[in-house]
Amino acid sequence: MTQQKCISYLSATTAMVELANSRSQQQAGPTRLTLGVAFLAVLGWTACNPSLNHASHLEDPADPCAIALLSPAGAKSTDWQIQRLQQAAREGRNRSARLEHLGWLYVSRARTRHDAGFYKLADQAAACIEKSDPNSAAALLLRGHVYQNLHRFQEAEGAARRLVTQRESPFDHGLLGDALMEQGRLDEAAAAYQKMVDLRPGLESYGRAAHLRWLRGDLEGATALMRLAARGGGPRNAEPTAWAYSRLALYELQSGAFGRALQAVRNALELQPEYAPALFAEGRVLLAKGEAAQALEPLSTAARLNPLLEYQWLLAEALRAAGRLDEALRVESEIERQGGIDDPRTFAVYLATRDRSVATAVRLAERELTVRCDVFTYDALAWSLHAAGETHRANEAMKSALSAGTQDARLFLHAALISAAAGESAEAARFREKADSLRHLLLPSELERLKAARKSTAPKASSS
Repeated sequence: MTQQKCISYLSATTAMVELANSRSQQQAGPTRLTLGVAFLAVLGWTACNPSLNHASHLEDPADPCAIALLSPAGAKSTDWQIQRLQQAAREGRNRSARLEHLGWLYVSRARTRHDAGFYKLADQAAACIEKSDPNSAAALLLRGHVYQNLHRFQEAEGAARRLVTQRESPFDHGLLGDALMEQGRLDEAAAAYQKMVDLRPGLESYGRAAHLRWLRGDLEGATALMRLAARGGGPRNAEPTAWAYSRLALYELQSGAFGRALQAVRNALELQPEYAPALFAEGRVLLAKGEAAQALEPLSTAARLNPLLEYQWLLAEALRAAGRLDEALRVESEIERQGGIDDPRTFAVYLATRDRSVATAVRLAERELTVRCDVFTYDALAWSLHAAGETHRANEAMKSALSAGTQDARLFLHAALISAAAGESAEAARFREKADSLRHLLLPSELERLKAARKSTAPKASSS
């Protein structure tokens, strides 16, 4: 490789590593490069070191096909599907179809292993398809999902709009709805999802429609649709079916049907053992039932498998509720060490709830609002502003958070406290009642805030 190509390739690889690592999930403990990200880093090193022959058989390691088709060193034996598809693509048998399938396997690995480096490998598979077919709709759909999962929602929308003008595929409309929903454009998202349902009723379309119903406050409709989604899946598409059952468990929990919620969890785990979203849902149900000690096992496993900030936060709350303060403090220390790299929105809410680094919370929420304008980002901003003492701005942001009609205990708790700070006592009382009706969904620390708010507004007994 020439020096110029080497420099160019190292620059591109470094950019990919930085982008992937900014979204990849980190293990508890020291920061690590996940498999997909580490593979990109190895490629950059071997490309410019002829003495290392790991990639020496490649004519040009900067070629996206070379990146997509080179098996990562140390890949697990369970990656035999990837290796088989790579070999078939190298041999030229149905090359574009094999590359497309390979790209979606990379997307699946990114989801199940919580490693955003695989999204970049999927992007390289799409680029390889485009070398022989620059207008490939299959490559564009694959790339659109990469954009979506890396939170590049406007670019995902652009890809989806190009697709829906080119062809009539249900998954194009699904991608468009996903991108619009994250940007808070629910009416447009609903139209896209309806088109997807019309073209392909089933697991993927019903699951999306269910979530939109839930966002709009229709728990009953969301639950019915998610049941249809879960029943439309099965072992052949185990991971998305397990996701549908995991989401159904949370809907059943919201309605207070603890038994049905736990059954949905069991259904998910039968399809996908040690599935982090299902274990997280199980932990939430057990915590809602007041069984903090029993919740620790599923929550610990979920946080180990998928160290999302949301999972770690719930684990810390359960540890505190179970009286294991030292362990809770260690988890909270890890949350603050990671500093919201993976999930700045949730980290902003966490900091505001803990009343720590509120200026950072406001900054993170404001920055997140530039890329996603959904109800939960507005809530993060409102809650952070409330913690910072900016009551008027907090109140305005909270109105935006409530505008879709989402029935969420945390939203109502935040709205109650912000309304009280703004002197709107009637509104504060109304939202307290709403939060109280869903109190089983609140974290233990949030439940304490709700109790304190009720106590502070309770009529004082007159003394005789």
